Amino acid sequence: MTHNNLRFLLLLVGVLFAIVLTAQQPNGFKSILLDENWRFHQGGAIAAEKPEFDDSNWRTVSIPHDWSIEDLPNAQSPFHQNAISQVNTGFATGGTGWYRNTFSVPIALKGKQVSLTFEGVYMNSTIWLNGYLVGSNKYGYTEFTIDLSNRINFGSNNILVVKVANEGENSRWYSGSGIYRHVWLNIRNPIHFKHWGTFITTPNINEQFCKTTISTNLVNEYNSNANIKLVSIVIDKNRNEVGRAIHSDSLLPGASMPIQQNIVLNKYKKWSIDSPYLYRLISKLYFENMLVDSVETVFGIRSLKFSSEGFFLNHQSLKLKGGCLHHDNGPLGAKAYDRAEVRKVELLKLAGFNAVRTSHNPPSIAFLNACDSLGMLVIDEAFDCWADGKNDFDYHLYFQKNWQRDIEAMVLRDRNHPSIIMWSNGNEIPNKQKESVIGVSSMINQFIKTLDTTRPTTSGVNELLPSTDGFFNTLDISGYNYAAGGDHLNSDVYAADHARVPSRLMYESEAYPLEAFDSWMKVKKYPFVFGAFVWTAFDYIGEGGIGWHGYWPDKFSYPFTLAYCGDIDICGNKRPSSFYRDALWKENQLSVFVTAPSPSFRQNPKREDWSKWHWYDVLADWNWSELQNKELNVVVYSSCEEVELFLNGKSLGKKNTNQSTKFMQNWVVPYSNGKLTAIGYSNHKQINTSSLTTASSAYKIEATADKNELKANGQDLSYITLSIKDKQGNLHPKAKNLLKFKLIGEGEIVGVGNGNPTSLESYQKFQRTAWQGKCLVIVKSTQKPGKIILEATSNGLVSARTILFSK
Repeated sequence: MTHNNLRFLLLLVGVLFAIVLTAQQPNGFKSILLDENWRFHQGGAIAAEKPEFDDSNWRTVSIPHDWSIEDLPNAQSPFHQNAISQVNTGFATGGTGWYRNTFSVPIALKGKQVSLTFEGVYMNSTIWLNGYLVGSNKYGYTEFTIDLSNRINFGSNNILVVKVANEGENSRWYSGSGIYRHVWLNIRNPIHFKHWGTFITTPNINEQFCKTTISTNLVNEYNSNANIKLVSIVIDKNRNEVGRAIHSDSLLPGASMPIQQNIVLNKYKKWSIDSPYLYRLISKLYFENMLVDSVETVFGIRSLKFSSEGFFLNHQSLKLKGGCLHHDNGPLGAKAYDRAEVRKVELLKLAGFNAVRTSHNPPSIAFLNACDSLGMLVIDEAFDCWADGKNDFDYHLYFQKNWQRDIEAMVLRDRNHPSIIMWSNGNEIPNKQKESVIGVSSMINQFIKTLDTTRPTTSGVNELLPSTDGFFNTLDISGYNYAAGGDHLNSDVYAADHARVPSRLMYESEAYPLEAFDSWMKVKKYPFVFGAFVWTAFDYIGEGGIGWHGYWPDKFSYPFTLAYCGDIDICGNKRPSSFYRDALWKENQLSVFVTAPSPSFRQNPKREDWSKWHWYDVLADWNWSELQNKELNVVVYSSCEEVELFLNGKSLGKKNTNQSTKFMQNWVVPYSNGKLTAIGYSNHKQINTSSLTTASSAYKIEATADKNELKANGQDLSYITLSIKDKQGNLHPKAKNLLKFKLIGEGEIVGVGNGNPTSLESYQKFQRTAWQGKCLVIVKSTQKPGKIILEATSNGLVSARTILFSK
């Protein structure tokens, strides 16, 4: 079921907040967002699961929530040098947290099925209702639903308690801690649609029509047969009906039954990355002529083909311009607000990506919805480890017992998303040459096929050697981690493996930023290599300094809290590697940078040669007054045929930029204040320019919001970039002013950041130091409409004021 736009009134009951189902839902089938008014406590809490426990001293939080991004006690930072997971989680801390919520269900709904759906809790969650243990979940990334029907107090308050234990070293990146994705309270009739029970496929597509096959699982929890009618209606994006199927049947008592229907759509529209057209299936279930359940499922119509000739979407060859992606949202931590996920995909599209790999876990529903609506292809990945762990307390402790349930949660939840093109069973699984591990890979892939046969299976594989062939043989598609410049023995592993195993179809499931040119040239060269996924598309918290300090981490990794290897920084700004990727992926691109005269951070003299997650130390900065007449290295990234460089209007020469130059060029330029301009030419015509200008003294703050109108739903976000500029409006890239923020109206500041990988500043305080002349404020709406005003001030600078409207 889609949960979007189902928002219901929060009512105050005594001194407690409660969610009340009213007569607005006469048939009693609804999903209600249960994100507001949770009580929270971090640490131990004896008997907190008992209804009578006094939580009046706990603070109130809303969901999504992540306590690891909050400031540590008696500190102004979420980071600590002695954090248990150290560089892995970016020196953030975990621990144990408790959540309590009070809600009521009217007595009129007695006899209905009541359940809770948690979209994501990291990790080891235990749930009680009214003092009774009702469920638990180990994995931090899969959705799970708990039946509350036998423990609900209809007509009175219900006390819901969730304990979350993120203890020990259990992750190789920042995971966050707590209930970081949405929570839903579901009310269903005894005859209803099974959760994740609708599956839509399009087995027959041609230019004239599309045959849509709908498999629907129905549940009868009555003690007698039930005569039902299933009505399935397909509507287009304008909500016009374009197809319908009706099926009548009898459901046995206490049984679940699948029903298959076919709907032919004429003159249909395909889903593609450039035109992501979506349909909706409205499924209505009737019992004795009464509507007892209704669900809405979004889907798209597209064909996938994988062969030795490559990957084809809708019969069109397509190379995947891919990026790997962890799940955090930078200054928000792991909190998966819908708007944060949409913005992430928007920025990835603008940066040229057409595919992402969800490394190394299933993403949020909101993220996949965004990929569907914006046209982003997805490799949906399940695990980072199986029975052999990578940390003492990671998922390997639970794999044997829970892997099937967690795979099922991923595939059944996600299989209607047209954006998903492959299922990945894992990443860099240890001991993959062992027969037992090969057997596990085969077992997982076979199980996936019982749930979905429309997509191939894959895995991100390192150790690209012939001894890994057995593992590769279990996969439909072979993901090669670091095929370009990796630690394998052959310099062109693609060619060698294709000669040895001609049927193998490959893609680079992880690629070093520093090997961007070689990686993409091989994708273009070989038809059997259909894409490459850089590590990473977006920067992230954790693996601190991997993009500068590299491997191996040591005591000097602190204070790096960010990986610093993303094409886009945590605030959404393109980094130099992203501009270089523009030149690789697009025509007539041009950007200009300057090699830092001295290292931007402390260098690691022991960085391993194979550690190539970094990029060149270049800056979009022509402010070096202290280096007058000193020679600086100017770097241009260009897919224009030629580039001419000018300093203050004087030509410094024209140079070719093409594949032979790796789409780069360098000039050695004696520094002088002014304007450095690169002009790109193709066919002897000027087609692009890029400039760097010396800024005068910092003068003012300029605020730019990515959206000025918000929904008054307590969830919508506006990302406001604060830039420090001179009187002429030029960005001052060396400005490091401390900016302070004040918010007035129906909103709240939920995050601040600046992209500096070594910053230990708070993400919660109403202030932030600018880095490279910028910082970010994230404002969230409340549930009341009204005006929201953000003011940004700094000593000696003209302040900025931004007005938002929440409706």
